[in-house]
Amino acid sequence: MPKNIIEIKNLKKYYKDIKAVDDISFSVREGEFLAFLGLNGAGKSTTINIICNSINKDSGQVFVDGLSIDKNMKEIKPKIGVVFQNNILDEKLSVIDNLRIRAGLYGIDGEEFKTRLNMLASLLEFSDILKRTYGKLSGGQKRRIDIARALIHNPQIIILDEPTTGLDPTTRILVWQLLNKLRQENNLSILLTTHYMEEAAEADYVVIMDNGKIVASDNPNNLKNQYAYDFIRIYKYDENLIAILQDSDLIWTQTKAYIEIIVKNTQKAKEFILKNNKLITDFEVIKGKMDNVFLNVTGKHLKEF
Repeated sequence: MPKNIIEIKNLKKYYKDIKAVDDISFSVREGEFLAFLGLNGAGKSTTINIICNSINKDSGQVFVDGLSIDKNMKEIKPKIGVVFQNNILDEKLSVIDNLRIRAGLYGIDGEEFKTRLNMLASLLEFSDILKRTYGKLSGGQKRRIDIARALIHNPQIIILDEPTTGLDPTTRILVWQLLNKLRQENNLSILLTTHYMEEAAEADYVVIMDNGKIVASDNPNNLKNQYAYDFIRIYKYDENLIAILQDSDLIWTQTKAYIEIIVKNTQKAKEFILKNNKLITDFEVIKGKMDNVFLNVTGKHLKEF
């Protein structure tokens, strides 16, 4: 079984009466992709900043690759790459100079730097802007460089704080192609905070935070089975099906194209289809989505910003 690359136990961070992080515990296994979901202010970014030692915790324990952030931060830092919400590179320097300086902090220079740079520039498609001033880049270009900065020293873990918010679809695809490649080839572990449900749905494990607490956690499929409803869409049917639905307790709607029925889970969908199979000739069962999970767990809509 893979070891825990990040382990958090009873973590707390309070600001007077605000419980930013309120006694949370979770772990990320080596090579795992864990997604943090929550509205702004839920405690996601505070947790990440504590892991990176950007802010101090009030209590609890945080371990990275078995090392405590209280005692071993010097050894921990090279193991982590971080992409924060805000850009942190020098606006006045070129892309290549920014990345060279960042690599130098980890003792990477010469041919090793060229090899890492060329690999990242190729996969993130920024070879043509290496000499351009970072401050003059578009938002999407800056984000690619920020991600390259976080990966330039070949870390074991990458922490991404809403890295694709506001990005164009092409850049978002490039970012995930690279991250998936590094997971497969280097066993990279990913800790992601996001507002995008499609990103969370691809995670190995999802942690949902609300008001500083973890309110649900599991793999996406189990969360959907537990907290989201399935939908049956029936495209071709006998009109007698309408009478059956009218006499039932099911929640359903009818459009010109199909009938949609809400069911508790896939088993209930199967039972309904089998019971009425002579009246139904074309249908599909749609699994509940992470949007439904988040809404049902927290009672709130997770908006994209």
